[in-house]
Amino acid sequence: MKTVSTLAEGHPTAGDAHEHSGAPFSELPPRAVLDISGDLLRALAAPVRIAIVLQLRESTRCVHELVDALAVPQPLVSQHLRILKAAGVVAGERSGREVMYRLVDHHLADIVVAAVTHASEIDQ
Repeated sequence: MKTVSTLAEGHPTAGDAHEHSGAPFSELPPRAVLDISGDLLRALAAPVRIAIVLQLRESTRCVHELVDALAVPQPLVSQHLRILKAAGVVAGERSGREVMYRLVDHHLADIVVAAVTHASEIDQ
């Protein structure tokens, strides 16, 4: 795991087996941006929340659809949705008696997919 100090160096190690796209930051973003980024990554850092994001990248879903898809209790799904909503990852819109949840920004799904893809590569 790279720390803030190693990010500033911006050089991959010789043992880096992955090719990364995008130019490295020539200088670190402001502390406020790093803090918000950390908050966002913490909000995504739970297996159930990762699964919720993966489900919502397909389409909007209500709580009972997420419960069925993830095979976890409804209170647990609701708790994780609250965390994702507070972090600005998901938004909920009432549709009759149900609340339909959607991703606020699909770039967030890209972060989750990249993490899952990377973990799959490591696991092989």
